[in-house]
Amino acid sequence: MKPEIVSQTPLWYVFLCLGLGLLFALFTYFRIKGFNKNQKLILSVLRGFLTFLVAYLLLNPLIKTISNNVIKPKVVLVLDNSRSMTNGGKKAIDVMFEGILALKESLTKKGFDLELKSLGDDKIEDIKSTKFDFKKSNLSSVLSDLKNNFEGQNLSDVIIVSDGIINDGVSPTFQKYPFNIHTVGFGDTTVKKDLLISGIAANKLAYLGNKFTVNVDISAYLLPGKLTSVSIKDGTGKILSQKQISISKKEDFQSLSFELSADKVGKQRYIVEVKVVDGEYSIKNNVKDFVVDVVNGKEKILFLAFAPHPDIKAFKNIIEKNDLFELQVQIIQSTDPSQIGKDPFDILILHQVPDVYGSSTGIVSTLLAKKKPTFFVVGSKTNIQAFNGMQNVVGINSQINRLDKTTGQINNLFQRFNISSNTENLLEKLPPVSVPFGEYKPFPGSEVLLFQKIGNINTGRPLLAMNLSGDVNNAVFLGEGIWQWRLEEFSLNERQNEIDELIIKTLQLLSIKEDKSKLRVYPTLEIFNIDQKIGFEAEAYNNIFERIYDLSINMKIKSEKGQEKSYSFKITKESSRFELSNLLAGLYTFTAEAVILGKKEGTSGQFLVTQSDLESENLVADHNILKTLSNENNGDFVNYKNIIELRKSLENKGLVNKVVSNEELKDFINLRWILALLIAFAAVEWALRKYFGGY
Repeated sequence: MKPEIVSQTPLWYVFLCLGLGLLFALFTYFRIKGFNKNQKLILSVLRGFLTFLVAYLLLNPLIKTISNNVIKPKVVLVLDNSRSMTNGGKKAIDVMFEGILALKESLTKKGFDLELKSLGDDKIEDIKSTKFDFKKSNLSSVLSDLKNNFEGQNLSDVIIVSDGIINDGVSPTFQKYPFNIHTVGFGDTTVKKDLLISGIAANKLAYLGNKFTVNVDISAYLLPGKLTSVSIKDGTGKILSQKQISISKKEDFQSLSFELSADKVGKQRYIVEVKVVDGEYSIKNNVKDFVVDVVNGKEKILFLAFAPHPDIKAFKNIIEKNDLFELQVQIIQSTDPSQIGKDPFDILILHQVPDVYGSSTGIVSTLLAKKKPTFFVVGSKTNIQAFNGMQNVVGINSQINRLDKTTGQINNLFQRFNISSNTENLLEKLPPVSVPFGEYKPFPGSEVLLFQKIGNINTGRPLLAMNLSGDVNNAVFLGEGIWQWRLEEFSLNERQNEIDELIIKTLQLLSIKEDKSKLRVYPTLEIFNIDQKIGFEAEAYNNIFERIYDLSINMKIKSEKGQEKSYSFKITKESSRFELSNLLAGLYTFTAEAVILGKKEGTSGQFLVTQSDLESENLVADHNILKTLSNENNGDFVNYKNIIELRKSLENKGLVNKVVSNEELKDFINLRWILALLIAFAAVEWALRKYFGGY
């Protein structure tokens, strides 16, 4: 499309510029003697046009250009590289590889842009070097990532090569996708003799001295008439409870309920074991462990709000999802002041209080005097001046009733806890929250978790920040509208995990008591899988709590069966991590010692190694779910031996190019040829005037 001039002023301004050019031309030449009529006319036209052009440029007109980009249709082939795929055998895998390569070659010749990816969202460069070592199968997550990552890229078709064994996430058939989905069935769908633990349901949290229930699901195939037993053991192998079961059908399912006692504080590992029956195809799925965190009591949270607000329900839903917290919500406008804060609490959340009307200042001051960790949530009703004097995180010089709209951006230097890349990606897509408009000044010791971001600009102003260096831990969220964040996350991902995790981790960090020890050694995870490396971080401090390095640390690790191993490592500026591997499944305790400034310092802790192997639980390929997925998303299902047949399906649909139009506005005055035109007119006028004998 041809460029188009867009005026930012009314049309009559153009006529004003024309009039100005005409007057200037007449004034310049028609009153001067020495030129004949034709010479005056030529020079006047040049001067008038030059004057008009300069005047018009001062109105700052724009030039609009529209460009059309043609995007070829894109096809993504996702190869299930989970461990269960190896059950099909090497020969079948080689046949599948050859089929994929033949399909890729054919589609490329037809003009399709084909990309190969694995379950871990990694691009596959060489299909034959693919390693089937992924520890879980989650097709729903893969398809959701494709929907988000390829938005606007004309992704027309997705091909999934899988055995259909899904052991993580929700079923991919639960939602619709904006592209066609074709599936390729791999693996053996024949039911084999097997006995397995198909599910364990137990609370992640139990309270010391209480009993808790564990439900165990047992599935049996082609083993009618057999007897077996199901046992639950502690980490040392001691049987805590046992039940006998009789298998009565070819396909049998039984759910058993056990009651256990929580008699020891900390993470406790339990092992469910089904006694092996003769003729079983696999015995790997006869044993499964689970973990229960036994605690001495819940952290009590008092949530005090000025008035009802959608954010209150959002925070309530977030906190009540976590069993570590017990929540009490009180609204100042509808609660007897004498009852506010009457019950003991461990953490205080203040929503839009102190308020602009001054009605809550006394109540808040009384609660803050209890020196409990406090989380301030600032909004349009917050009294900013009073807020500034009640916490040690940030000061705001704000104008009354003025708000700004901003989104959040992760501070990559924040190291108090890990923030997933999913959270970072989600924040870019969330709607803005309302924050006080003004100047922000972080107080000494404050740490920013989220910055305020307006458009693509990181303002450097805090949105979520905390200070853990004072007498009382404080955190502030300077936005109103977190309920919209949760709704948008559910709309995008059909779950509410990332924002909830951000708030919960902030509350957990607030509730941590300050650690004054000079030696700190802690595992990088609380729970490791048996095939993961066990990592530890170590920190050492001097008397004024500055980090020090080049220290040797001696560590002892003890299993729940009493076996002990000793290790030694050194922390330096370059590396403060220590890793080990080949530990058996179980609960481990550790002690670490180092000599700091001539004095022996020590610390201790625990970690868990589990034997979870999702890929060995179900060994029968499920092609029905693949067929359903294709039927519901305008695709086809084929066996891996006939993968080349998908070529016909894709070719029949035809190539549908996507045309994307980009509209761009530029300042007319910034075009280089405009400057050249002005100089040219001025030069021609000057040359002709000299030629005609003028001055």
